[in-house]
Amino acid sequence: MIIRKNLAVLLATALCLFAGCTAKSSEEPAARPEAVTEPNDSSCYAVVNLSVANMRRTPDFDAEMVTQALLGTPVHVLQKDYWAEIETPDGYRGWVHPVGIRLLSKEEYSAWNASEKVVVTALSGTVREKASEKAATVSDLAGGDRLRLLGKKGSWLKVAFPDGRTGYVSGKEAMKESAWRARLDQSAEAIIATARSMNGFPYLWAGMSPKGMDCSGFVRTVLYLHDIIIPRDASQQAPTGERIIIADDFSNLLPGDLIFFGRKGVDGQKDRVSHVALSIGGGRFIHSLGRVQEASLVPSDPDYDESDHKRLLYASRILPFIDRQDGLNTTRTNPFYNE
Repeated sequence: MIIRKNLAVLLATALCLFAGCTAKSSEEPAARPEAVTEPNDSSCYAVVNLSVANMRRTPDFDAEMVTQALLGTPVHVLQKDYWAEIETPDGYRGWVHPVGIRLLSKEEYSAWNASEKVVVTALSGTVREKASEKAATVSDLAGGDRLRLLGKKGSWLKVAFPDGRTGYVSGKEAMKESAWRARLDQSAEAIIATARSMNGFPYLWAGMSPKGMDCSGFVRTVLYLHDIIIPRDASQQAPTGERIIIADDFSNLLPGDLIFFGRKGVDGQKDRVSHVALSIGGGRFIHSLGRVQEASLVPSDPDYDESDHKRLLYASRILPFIDRQDGLNTTRTNPFYNE
């Protein structure tokens, strides 16, 4: 009886802490009070609080992962109880465990967006308790993560997480956002170089960080490291930019174009896009399929991929349309980063 009573109290406490916005169905798993992050109850705003937060189709650890969100990303909370359904700056929705986000008031959310940040420029990194490689770990980091800048100690940057934890990150792994923006290179050549730096990285369904990426997550991650935000899924990316009908000799494919694969529509049906790659030019491309790797559409090329050639659909040229077309923007112009 005592055990049941204690469990009931803990469950009620957790539900109370995570109440607000709108309630979801009663099918969620039992709450785990030890994971509650003491949120602001009235908030419908949050910032991602883990290096990479998993977003799931339903509020359950057993549910399919649909995407991921990086540390420091501002998100909208659509509904919450223990888990929360959130929307990311690219318009994607999914359920996240409360440890993955920090709920904020509108004022706190705006203050986070306005604060000077540190951007993780290495593909991976570590926040440490002190400004030393030998210091204890506070958290891991993934490329593209953002933290609040508190100060500097030698070559180390003192940073704060959305939940208030603090630590130090090496200047070899991150830099002040202002300095990062000053040297930001959004050219096709720079983007391809970043893509190639991830050669051999593992494929992960719904993955969207250098830790592991699916095909569209790879393209999305590469571009985000250059401060370019595009839609999440290949089928959502396909309508953006300028449609390119690929020439037989692939001569009109430019570096940085997105190449789409799938099944061509018949009897008036739309094409079914199921895969995307980043063009290197001349019929060569780089994509995440099993692992990040380069391949070619040219039969005489040693890296020729016959399977992908057979399901080739078309390409899209997006780089000239960043901040000029809906769905193609940056953290400077995306509304989530400027509220």
